[in-house]
Amino acid sequence: MTKSIDFSKFSSFKIGSKVDVKLLQKCSDFHQDDYIIGSCNNILISNNPPPLIKLSKRFNYITLQNNILKIGGATPSGKIASFCKKNNIANFEFLSHLPGTLGGLIKMNAGLKEYEIFNHLISVDICGDTKLKNEINFGYRYTDIKKPILEATFEVSYGFDDEKVLMFKKMRANQPHKPSAGSCFKNPHADYAGRLIEEVGLKGFRVGDMEFSKVHANFLINHGNGCFEDAMYLINEAKK
Repeated sequence: MTKSIDFSKFSSFKIGSKVDVKLLQKCSDFHQDDYIIGSCNNILISNNPPPLIKLSKRFNYITLQNNILKIGGATPSGKIASFCKKNNIANFEFLSHLPGTLGGLIKMNAGLKEYEIFNHLISVDICGDTKLKNEINFGYRYTDIKKPILEATFEVSYGFDDEKVLMFKKMRANQPHKPSAGSCFKNPHADYAGRLIEEVGLKGFRVGDMEFSKVHANFLINHGNGCFEDAMYLINEAKK
């Protein structure tokens, strides 16, 4: 089963064409040359992408039983945050301001500052292979997971904190609202990617409709008609 997706509308970058994406219903649907996508908040789609696959809606669910939270890999972050607020569950407030689906959040150990998705993780179902947290190689915005993430389980503490939601909202206040993938580069150890981009004079540098934002240099933004080639040119310039 496939789904035709217009990435100029679906991706957070608003870049890409219409592509037939395979929907994963079971693990045998996945092949090694397939590239896994979620809600495409952190992906720049080229004009000639590899075979793409995303989890079907059957993996969009949340269950709470015996103080264990089970969340399907296709579940959006906003749905998780809403569920936790409704059920007075703590430690997931940061997801209210962090777009994505659970699979992608786990894959990159997403977070804001010290609040990371791995903090309260118990285990992950990686295409039928259940791995405990301590069996996964992970770090700052990194894991070594290579296969589709079907489900994750988390320990539960109670006491949803609205003050934390406000704190995370303020942390996002200095970020541009144009289409982007959020932070373009990971922060290097003991430094900030935005500072380095600004230091070399690339803050506000624009090619076509792509620009390192004047608001926050580490945000590569699309002014409307940005394309893959211009985005890659700016990314490579910053790397150099």
